[in-house]
Amino acid sequence: MSGVPKIKEEDFLFLPLGGSDEIGMNLNLYHYGGKWLMVDLGISFGDDTMPGIDVLLPDPEFIEERRKDLVGLVITHGHEDHIGAIPHLWPRLRCPIYATPFTATLIRRKLTEVGILEQVELIEVDISANFVPGPFELQFITLTHSIPEANGLAIRCGGGTVMHTGDWKFDPDPVVGRTSDIDALRELGDEGVLALIGDSTNVLDPGRSGSEASLTDSLAELFRQHDQRIAITCFASNVGRLANISAAAAAAGRNVALVGRSLWRMYEASLQNGYLRDIPEFLSEKDAGFIPRDKLVLICTGSQGESRAALARIAENAHPEITLERGDVVVFSSREIPGNETAIGRVQSRLVARGIEVVTERDHHVHVSGHPAREELVEMYQYIRPKVAVPVHGSPRHLEAHARLARECQVPESIVPGNGSLIRLEEGNVEIIGWVPTGMLTVDGGRIIPLESSVIGDRKKMLFNGAVSATVLMNGKDQLHSDPVLTFNGIADEGEIDALSDTAKDLIWETVGALGKKARAKDDEVGEAVRRAVRRVVRAEYGKRPVTTVHVLRV
Repeated sequence: MSGVPKIKEEDFLFLPLGGSDEIGMNLNLYHYGGKWLMVDLGISFGDDTMPGIDVLLPDPEFIEERRKDLVGLVITHGHEDHIGAIPHLWPRLRCPIYATPFTATLIRRKLTEVGILEQVELIEVDISANFVPGPFELQFITLTHSIPEANGLAIRCGGGTVMHTGDWKFDPDPVVGRTSDIDALRELGDEGVLALIGDSTNVLDPGRSGSEASLTDSLAELFRQHDQRIAITCFASNVGRLANISAAAAAAGRNVALVGRSLWRMYEASLQNGYLRDIPEFLSEKDAGFIPRDKLVLICTGSQGESRAALARIAENAHPEITLERGDVVVFSSREIPGNETAIGRVQSRLVARGIEVVTERDHHVHVSGHPAREELVEMYQYIRPKVAVPVHGSPRHLEAHARLARECQVPESIVPGNGSLIRLEEGNVEIIGWVPTGMLTVDGGRIIPLESSVIGDRKKMLFNGAVSATVLMNGKDQLHSDPVLTFNGIADEGEIDALSDTAKDLIWETVGALGKKARAKDDEVGEAVRRAVRRVVRAEYGKRPVTTVHVLRV
C-alpha cells in the first residue's frame, strides 16, 4: 500500500522516519489518541560519495506538518545518532524534550552552541522514572550500553504496551553506570507486551557482545608490551572506555591525556553528573608534551577516520601539540561503522607509512560492542515475550535477520519496517497500512537542504565528471564575434587542455553557425547549443559528462 491513509484517533501506530534502513539517524514516531510521540532525533554521517557532506539528518516533514499534535521528544541516550539532529531540527518541531540528567547535559550543550537553549523546554527525568506526555504513559528502563544512562522505553497507552529498546546490551560490569534492570524487564513481560521494537545492530554476531570490564586487563597487557608513546582512539561518548583506559594505563605505569574537543566535552559532562570522579584527572594536550614517551597514553578522537579529528591530523603530522614517531603505537579501540572503512583505512595507511604500529580488534582484545549479540537478543525476548517483533536500527539485512531470530524465539508475529512505513500496532492485525514520504537532509554551509537537491547533485557530478565554463560573445548580426573562452576543471591534464579546447571551439563555431537566425537571437538557445557541443567533445575524448555552464554575451 502506498500513500498516507486516514489516521483514526484510536489508532496505535509506529512510524520510523530514520534508523530503519540504516544504522544511525534515528527518528521514531508513535501515534495514539490523536497525538504523536517522538523517540530520538539523531544524525548520520556522509561518506566518500557525498562531497562536502559531513552530517545527514532525517527529514521530519511529516511530523512537522502535525507538530501541534506532537506531545514530546523522548531521548533514550546521548549518542549522536540519537540526539545529534536536535539543534538542527527542533526549531521545526518546538516540542518538549525528555531526557535523563546526563543526556540532558549533552543536549543542553548542543542547544547552547546554536543559541536556542532558552527556547527549549528540556525536562530532566530521573533514571527509571515514569512520566506522562499526552496519552502516553512512559517508563525508562535502565539498560547497559557504551554510554551512561541508556534506557529502554516502555510505552503504555490505550492501544497496548510497547517496549522500545533503544541501543542496549546486557553487561554485568559496564564499568560506568548502572547494570540493566532485569527485574523491570521481567515485570514488563509479565504485564504483557504487544510489540518489542528493538536494536538489530549485532544480530548477525553469535554469542554475547562481551563486558566492558573485560578490557581493563587486556589493555594493560597491551600497554606493558610497548616502551614508546601509545595513542588510542575510541568513540568520545564511550565513557566506560575512558575509565577502562585510565585504569589500564595506571596499571602499566602511564599517565593519560585527552586529545580532541569532543572528548573533553564528554569528560566534563561526566564529571558534572557524578561519573569518572574516581579516576585520575586527564592531562591536557599541552601537558602531554612534558611526560616521557614511555609513560603516556593519548586518548584521541577520530576512530572512524574523520578528517578533522585529532587522529587524522596526527597521522598527517599536522597536529599543533601532538606528534607520533616511528615505533609509536596507535590502538583502534572501536569497531568500523559501515561506510567508514575507506576513511579509517586511509588514516591507518598514513600511520603505517610513517613506521607507526597500528593495533585493531583483529590483533588484540581492545574493543567490545555496545549492542546485543544473538544470545542477548534471545534473553531479551525471554523477558519481554512480545506478541510482535519490529526490528529497527539496522540495514535491511540486519532487520530481516532479526525478524527470523524473533520467530525462532516463538514470537508469534514479526514485521520488518522501512523508513516511512506506517505500522498499525494491533494484536492479530499488525501490518503496514501505508507509506509516508521520507528522506535525508544535510547541513551544508550552515543551511539545511535535501540530500537529493540540485546543489548536491551538481557537486556529485562535478566530483566524478568535472566542470566546464564557456563564454561566447555574439555580435549585432547574431553571429559569433570571436573564439569562445573555455575553462576545463577536473577533466584533462594541463598538456591536453589546448588540444581539447581547440576541438571544442571548432565544434562551437560549427554548431552555432548551423542555428537558424531566430535561434541565434535567443541567448537560451545559443547557450544550450554551446553546452551540448562542449559535452559532446568531452564525452568523445574522455567519456565524461561535465557540469557545463555557458555565458552568452552580446556586443
